[in-house]
Amino acid sequence: MTLSKFKTGLLLGSALLLTACNGDTTTETAEATKASAEMASSDDMATKDTDYKMVTYDTPGQTDEDHLYLEEVLGEEALDQVRTWNKRTLDELMADPRFEEMQAEALEILNSKDKIPYVSYRGGEVHNFWQDADHVRGIWRKSTLDSYLGENTSWETVLDFDKLAEAEDKNWVYKGNSCLPPEYAHCIVNLSDGGKDAVVRREFNAETKSFVDDGFVTEESKGTASWLDADHQVIGVDFGEGTMTDSGYPMVAKLWTRGTPLSEAVELGRGEKTDVGYWPGVFELSDGRREIIISRSKTFYDSEVFWVPMEDGAPQAPIQFPIPAKSDLGSEFKGQVLLSLNEDWRGFKSGDLVSFGIEDFMEDGEIADVHLVYSPDEKSSLNGYGVTKSKVLMSVSRDVAGRAYAFDWNGEDWTSTPLDFPENGSVNIGATNDKEDIAFISTESFLTPDTLWTFNTETMEKAQAKSLPSWFDADNMVAEQFFSTSKDGTKIPYFVVRNKDIEMDGTNPTLLYGYGGFEISLNPSYSATRGKLWLENGGVYVLSNIRGGGEYGPKWHQAGLKTNRQRIYDDFISVAEDLIDKGITSPEHLGVEGGSNGGLLTGVMYTQRPDLINAAIVAVPLLDMLRFNKLLAGASWMGEYGDPDDESKPEEREFLRKISPYHNIRADVDYPEVFFVTSTKDDRVHPGHARKTAMRMEDQDHDFLYYENIDGGHSAAANLKETAKRLALQHVYLMQKLSDKPADGEMSEE
Repeated sequence: MTLSKFKTGLLLGSALLLTACNGDTTTETAEATKASAEMASSDDMATKDTDYKMVTYDTPGQTDEDHLYLEEVLGEEALDQVRTWNKRTLDELMADPRFEEMQAEALEILNSKDKIPYVSYRGGEVHNFWQDADHVRGIWRKSTLDSYLGENTSWETVLDFDKLAEAEDKNWVYKGNSCLPPEYAHCIVNLSDGGKDAVVRREFNAETKSFVDDGFVTEESKGTASWLDADHQVIGVDFGEGTMTDSGYPMVAKLWTRGTPLSEAVELGRGEKTDVGYWPGVFELSDGRREIIISRSKTFYDSEVFWVPMEDGAPQAPIQFPIPAKSDLGSEFKGQVLLSLNEDWRGFKSGDLVSFGIEDFMEDGEIADVHLVYSPDEKSSLNGYGVTKSKVLMSVSRDVAGRAYAFDWNGEDWTSTPLDFPENGSVNIGATNDKEDIAFISTESFLTPDTLWTFNTETMEKAQAKSLPSWFDADNMVAEQFFSTSKDGTKIPYFVVRNKDIEMDGTNPTLLYGYGGFEISLNPSYSATRGKLWLENGGVYVLSNIRGGGEYGPKWHQAGLKTNRQRIYDDFISVAEDLIDKGITSPEHLGVEGGSNGGLLTGVMYTQRPDLINAAIVAVPLLDMLRFNKLLAGASWMGEYGDPDDESKPEEREFLRKISPYHNIRADVDYPEVFFVTSTKDDRVHPGHARKTAMRMEDQDHDFLYYENIDGGHSAAANLKETAKRLALQHVYLMQKLSDKPADGEMSEE
């Protein structure tokens, strides 16, 4: 178990956000880490902009208070308004003759049986979750490794979620499973109603392929559940009044024994109501021992981690790991526990990966020796790693181009070996298992489809397992990397994917994508739907690697925290301006897209610089930055954005008021026709953000489009059909705004 996965589960990334492309890069010296001392100051020039004028919304019926009814997720008045906006938008976009063709193309790709079935490897079997036209909700299936590596894999269905939903008359969306090694028979299946983060947990026997009568079952809740052994679960869920944090996550951890009601579970510890969450889990050591670990997230980035010893079957007092608050405790390998640092510690620097002996800690609660595993230079960062029986596999990037290494521990030091995988794209460590030598590694680029490899960490041999077909014609396309200069002089990398023969005359329809938050890196990747629906239709795609992300490590992220956040928006603006200066596009033909935190980014873009763009997809967004901490999981993100209600830090509220898109829409400004996309069932980012901002635009007679999927969760789609529909709607919108519009109902020639 990797404790950093708890934090990953809280991140704002969604299916909308994971559409970054990959491509050939040209190496340029990046002054990437100007996210240093000068960037750490909160005295940012943007926060002192004397030209800023606060907007007051005091017209009766149009105040902030008048819009609060839109925060009632299932309120009839709110849903009536949503249905009105949905109908207007669907009538307009679905009437475009391109819609049906694009929807069909997207659905063909999403339902294709040529997709790579990504797998986990456990107990000599591969396991996969699969969706296609015949399995809309999907199936959990398994096969042997030999069969999987062959041309015609023989799959065995473990659980069919379409049949389950039909039998139980539920809108089940599968959210993963956890099974107890080494047999992997005892499993917990997570089922979501319509795609929400909150799930029902039900015990399932993978051998009999049936749910266990009188097994472990919980009511719908956010949280975690892990197997300590076949008869005990370490669990953190909603245990009733006073057991959830302000962020809507568990505050209490318990040990639950089979055959007893959840109410009788033994408490292991609890956090505070103001914490983000209190996350119990199980840490398995190389010798098979399973130890209870609890991570208390005091903020999104500051945690305390505890070990709960067991004696004679009873939990003892928790012992805290003496590690920095800004770090992520990882897996154990050959007695060494991996630790990712997000702050300087004991002579090591932020961004380093280090290790220490687990037995030494368990002996006296102290950490004696700390060893360096990997230290990135100023242009590199650690993307991720996975532990196998024989090696630790690691993906790193340099100027956002990936490469892979195998690391080993010889008892005194760490050694590394570079792995031979395609360069100038992304190299991702896929499924690994600390009991197996077989690992999966995937490679891709903007114009090269995904390839999945098996890698044997004992023999150090790789073999191609699966690859995607080419879904669009990339022969005449090129992917290039450039660097813009942000307002404070920092060089910002970005990729441009285009037809190599386009004229640099400013007329090319161009989509600029960004995220800029939570240390999430946007790496080059192959997107079949983007290639088919956008690039083949003459569009240019741009991926920005602005601050707030993790492309250059923790400093790149931390440079844009809280009141320094304007730097992130200045970075994005600088990329847009650079595209225009290069003649790639012009404001008339430039659109922006982002989801979740990226929806805040595009919301800020159209309110701060509407002159630069003619389209904005604002998806599952945060937009009301004075109430975000009161809506669903919003309180958990105050470590990223600041606290608008902390009277001891009035500068945070002042700054949030200045960037909040909902509070900066002006009647006298000409905005592009924005497209809001959200989901009623999103229990992470409240749909009220999009609803209230759309209503404010309507109050001022600004044009906008709005589509809210009644199901779908944070990805704004509960199944592949809905995903195809959303993609078609978005691309029709982009073509209408950024390309020549079709005349007399005919398709434009692009």
